[in-house]
Amino acid sequence: MTQKEKDTIKEKIIQEIASLETQIETLQEKVKPIAPDCSLGRLTRLEAMGEQHVNNKILDESRTRLTRLKNALLRIDKPMFGICIECEEEIGVGRMTVRPESVRCVECANNL
Repeated sequence: MTQKEKDTIKEKIIQEIASLETQIETLQEKVKPIAPDCSLGRLTRLEAMGEQHVNNKILDESRTRLTRLKNALLRIDKPMFGICIECEEEIGVGRMTVRPESVRCVECANNL
C-alpha cells in the first residue's frame, strides 16, 4: 500500500470518526428512558419502546465501529496496517477504503 493510499484512508477514517461521534450523540438522546407517566397511548408507547430498542442496537454498533476506527487510526502508520491477520497477505485497497478498520482480507473474513 502506497503512502498516498494510506493518506486517503486516513482522511476517510477521520471523517467517519467525526460522523460516528455526531451519530452517537443523536442516538444517546433517542435512547433515554421513556417515562411511565408519559401521556402516550398504549400502542404508541409500545412503538416508542420498539424504536428505542432499535436505536440501542444501532448505538452499540456505532460505538463498536468508532472504537475500531480509532484503533485503525493508531495502526495506520505501522508496517502491518493493511495486512491480513490470518493469511498475512495484503488486504485490497478497495476493501480498506470501504472498511478501513478491516484486519482480515475478504477471503479470510468469509471463512469465519
